[in-house]
Amino acid sequence: MTLIEIASLFEARKISLIDATGLDKDALHIYFGLALFLFVRLVWRWRGGWVIAWLAVLAMACGGEWLDMTAEVGRSAIQPDAAHWHDIWNTMFWPTVLLLVGRWLQPGVRTSDATAASVEPGSDAPTTFPVAEAPVRSGENAERRLEQA
Repeated sequence: MTLIEIASLFEARKISLIDATGLDKDALHIYFGLALFLFVRLVWRWRGGWVIAWLAVLAMACGGEWLDMTAEVGRSAIQPDAAHWHDIWNTMFWPTVLLLVGRWLQPGVRTSDATAASVEPGSDAPTTFPVAEAPVRSGENAERRLEQA
């Protein structure tokens, strides 16, 4: 299967999806960008997940536009570059917003009232820093809940 055939198949699937949903092409770009971002973010919960999800959406947007341009070359109906940039912008806007505010969407580390004291060199007064509490992982509470049930 040649690249032009793959691009034509992609174009046909996209048109059938537009017909089936009744949504505009721009709305589908937004929905697919958000859906992929959230899917990757839910699967990749480790460090850097926000960036990995954003990069996945960027790859999808650029790959989709590349296939669109390839299909246009095959049909000899080339769109202006502004139309392709518009599609990438539509796909990337909300994932970019989520990437930028994702820091505040993460749960923070709890700090306890216990503090660690240290003395700075050349100073007589101790300086206190909050100590992060390690989560207690014990099966006692689970056993108690099972006994109470």
